[in-house]
Amino acid sequence: MDPSAAHSLFKRLEELNSIGVSLSKEKDITRLLEKILIAAKTITNADGGTLYRINEEGNCQFEIMRTDSLNIAMGGTTGVPIPFYPIHLIGREGLPNNSMVVAYSVLHDSTVNIPDAYAAEGFDFSGTKNFDKKTGYRSKSFLTVPMKNHENEIIGVLQLINAQDRANGEIIAFSAADQSLAESLASQAAIALTNRLLINQLEDLFEAFINLINTAIDDKSPYTGGHCQRVPVLTMMLAEAAIRTRTGPLRDFALDEHALYELKLAGLLHDCGKVTTPVHIVDKATKLQTIFDRIDLIDTRFEVVKREAEIEFLRTKLELLSGNPSASISALEVQLRQRLSALDDDRNFLRRINIGGESMSRKDLERVERIARTQWTNEHGERAALLSSDEVYNLSITRGTLTREDRQIINNHVAMTFKMLSALPWPKHLRGVPEIAASHHERLDGRGYHRGLTAEQMPLSARIVAIADIFEALTAKDRPYKPGKTLSESLEILGRMAMENHVDSHLFDVFIREKVYLKYAEQFLDPVQINLVDETQIPGYTP
Repeated sequence: MDPSAAHSLFKRLEELNSIGVSLSKEKDITRLLEKILIAAKTITNADGGTLYRINEEGNCQFEIMRTDSLNIAMGGTTGVPIPFYPIHLIGREGLPNNSMVVAYSVLHDSTVNIPDAYAAEGFDFSGTKNFDKKTGYRSKSFLTVPMKNHENEIIGVLQLINAQDRANGEIIAFSAADQSLAESLASQAAIALTNRLLINQLEDLFEAFINLINTAIDDKSPYTGGHCQRVPVLTMMLAEAAIRTRTGPLRDFALDEHALYELKLAGLLHDCGKVTTPVHIVDKATKLQTIFDRIDLIDTRFEVVKREAEIEFLRTKLELLSGNPSASISALEVQLRQRLSALDDDRNFLRRINIGGESMSRKDLERVERIARTQWTNEHGERAALLSSDEVYNLSITRGTLTREDRQIINNHVAMTFKMLSALPWPKHLRGVPEIAASHHERLDGRGYHRGLTAEQMPLSARIVAIADIFEALTAKDRPYKPGKTLSESLEILGRMAMENHVDSHLFDVFIREKVYLKYAEQFLDPVQINLVDETQIPGYTP
């Protein structure tokens, strides 16, 4: 071989190797397809080319088109659609479409190298000739190469047009070296494309499985539905805002694509441990709720006590009827009405506090104890306290509807989240998912759960999920014991948490300064919740 030709071929082989490395690194399918075609054109010095993919119907779909001399660039990232129908492999008569070069290459699993389309026999180049008439172009040499994956399945076709002499630019036939290099590139490209498609499909499958788990968690309770979908959205909003910020302690904060994906998965999976939380606790809409609301049992007991009071009144009245009872009976009737009214007041009070709320006064707690001592005749004919010790304990919950034991069970979902996620074989770039997901209830002051981590031990990504989780819970309109809070109310509470070293104050600053709260609100909150926010009045934030 001529030394200069050998040197040229060696350089092209180096290019091929470099191209292979580049293709294996590309993660975006559209850009990958463009790189494949441009690389094929470069390595063969072709003026134009088209990349086809085999679509679901088994036909050749136009994906990318380029012709340098005509300044044509369609498909891919150009945003210019390719206005051509797919090339069918089987004709209308049900026979193989051997007249079209691209179809022939697929049907026969072979490279087709045509020196001059105008002199070629056996192929239909009428479309090419019409194109040449309209544009003044001269389509001459064609090199059509099938792209086969690791299973020897054809997934696409590379078609290159008009090889150019590297010395003078004259249109020439594609050489044997061109063909060999194009076939090698097509093989590398097919493997790179297949690998990327498989990776994307696995990621899609994994995320779909995560969403399946989250749907099951949210469907367990009508009161937390959507939480597992909203928290990851807000998590990514805050993460992206933190990356954008150029002021304050987080001005150098950055997350690469792997870290961002890791955070996204952690946000999606932060409550996966709730699959183990009993439904009657997740759904505990009132203090006395278990598998049903026990307030109805207490209502029944009140009715028994009222009937007992009425019966006692009637007995006493009968005893008085033997004498001159008018004055005594009148007083007795007043006492009965007062007794029944007091019982109704006590019953309505228990119904009210059973709903739960932000706090209970000492006076209310003492009233529960007093009502509990009321006697009634139970189903066994025995005199008993109107309220059991367990009912008193539950009705005396000062905030919300959960007892200390209930909260411990619910809080255990974080430990279960960590246990479940730690059991998965995470790839190296996603090994932080269990730690991030299971730390969203930790506090910077070390008083959180389930491990009591301090600020130094808690990754910044976990702090992002923590803020997202709290803000979603404050504004959620589907909680059992409270309506969703307004923006101003929620930001005041979150601001105080930042001041108390409960959540990260620097992230809270970004949350306000970058208007993350407003962007989220416009997407997920009811209009009545989106009230005017005076940022100068938010605790813990300095504009």
